[in-house]
Amino acid sequence: MNRELIVRSSSDTVDFALLKDGKLTELQKVEDSNNFSVGDIFIAKVRKPVSGLNAAFVNVGYEKDAFLHYHDLGPQLSTMLKFIKQASSGKLKDFSLKDFPFEEDINKDGVITDVIKANQSLLVQIVKEPISTKGPRISSELSIAGRYLVMVPFSERISVSQKIESSEEKDRLKRLVKSIKPKGFGVIIRTVAEGKKVAELDKDLQNLLAKWSVMCKKLYKAPHPSKVLVELNRASSILRDVFNDSFTGIHVDDEVLYEQVKDYVAEIAPEKESIVKLYSDNTVPIFEKFGIERQIKTSFGRTAAMSKGAYLVIEHTEALHVVDVNSGNRSNKAKNQEETALEVNLLAASEIARQLRLRDMGGIIVVDFIDMTKGENRRKLFDHLRDEMKDDRAKHKILPPSKFGLIQITRQRVRPEMNIKTTEEDPNQKGQEVEAPIVLIDKINADLEKLLNGPAKDNAVTLNIHPFIAAYITKGFPSIRSKWFLEYKKWIKIQPRDAYTYLEYRFKNKDGKTIY
Repeated sequence: MNRELIVRSSSDTVDFALLKDGKLTELQKVEDSNNFSVGDIFIAKVRKPVSGLNAAFVNVGYEKDAFLHYHDLGPQLSTMLKFIKQASSGKLKDFSLKDFPFEEDINKDGVITDVIKANQSLLVQIVKEPISTKGPRISSELSIAGRYLVMVPFSERISVSQKIESSEEKDRLKRLVKSIKPKGFGVIIRTVAEGKKVAELDKDLQNLLAKWSVMCKKLYKAPHPSKVLVELNRASSILRDVFNDSFTGIHVDDEVLYEQVKDYVAEIAPEKESIVKLYSDNTVPIFEKFGIERQIKTSFGRTAAMSKGAYLVIEHTEALHVVDVNSGNRSNKAKNQEETALEVNLLAASEIARQLRLRDMGGIIVVDFIDMTKGENRRKLFDHLRDEMKDDRAKHKILPPSKFGLIQITRQRVRPEMNIKTTEEDPNQKGQEVEAPIVLIDKINADLEKLLNGPAKDNAVTLNIHPFIAAYITKGFPSIRSKWFLEYKKWIKIQPRDAYTYLEYRFKNKDGKTIY
């Protein structure tokens, strides 16, 4: 399996595309103007606790106040408030917490007005970026993420990622971390720590402690609100979360960003430093070179095509996302309808797992799969969808198929959904919008497969199409038509038609009769 990270930089944004065997599985856009990234820590003031919501609104410098629920305060809130007071006044010089006296945990079912007051100083961390009309969602239960470990101040708990399945490995990692963990700090062991030695874990932990110390020094006379800990630069933070030994290439088109990425990879995985490449071809943009631009055009519309004519329809509402699975006019090679439904549903499950990551869709997702009568097939679909979503870093939960063939998914939402416009202005009619021409080629490919491989095979097929698209199909080497010939062993005649609109096409037989 090939995993590649493609990084495109422009004056104000950086785009990260994650490819798995050449297929786009994740796309993130980072703007330099985003001052409220997930993981950033602020020293801020409580604007107003609201007992009815059991939450408080906190001024972190965004146009809308951030939302802090009682359950996000953390059990050791009293200890943290005491620590902030001493660190801000300059009385506290040792930030290690080994000799710092801890207060009692707050009541987990308490009321927010009993524990925090208006104008109180608070350390808070962004857990959800501002989305739509909402301000950031924050937590005062801080966590500082490293490569292998996540450090949680004012805690003593050691926990292990649920994705590490071996109980022996979990016990081994817990023992190692217990031997190096400083007093006053909890630790969460990440999935990538599996199989690592104590020296690697200790180095990561020391880096996190150094970050904590630098952050605490900023608290002395710090203005409110102000950012006291910045998440890693975006390239490094994405690498920290997705990088593993299976990566075969990291391609960056900006020299400064290239150096940052190379330094980070050299630090966390020196043996992989050679896979970081600077892309310097000025004639072809990096996203064009790796086929990403085409995949964006064909993946972000209302419909998402799959193989053999099947497709998804994706609709968004205020409350939830709805995905409908369609088999299209697919040629039925399976023995019966149940087998066809299972085949299409399994294809759809793989594509849905990819689409959720690609678009970063969060909240409630309802999927209407094609109905299947056999319980074993519904179980097979459910297990396949779970397996496909194992690589998804966002927290999610999948419910088994209902009697109506619906599967419900909840997926953590931490950033605004990636929404890319894929329609373009219709050159035939002003004000109208049509699908991008590149999508048309995929539709023609799917229709051609049905015509030449379906039950009613046609040996002589002529494609009538607009002259611009006809030129695109026939020019170049190898041309699209040449690829069709190699695949189907049939030569497709292309007939340009001036009367056709830009994206109109017809398949005709040797008698000139329209067959599709």
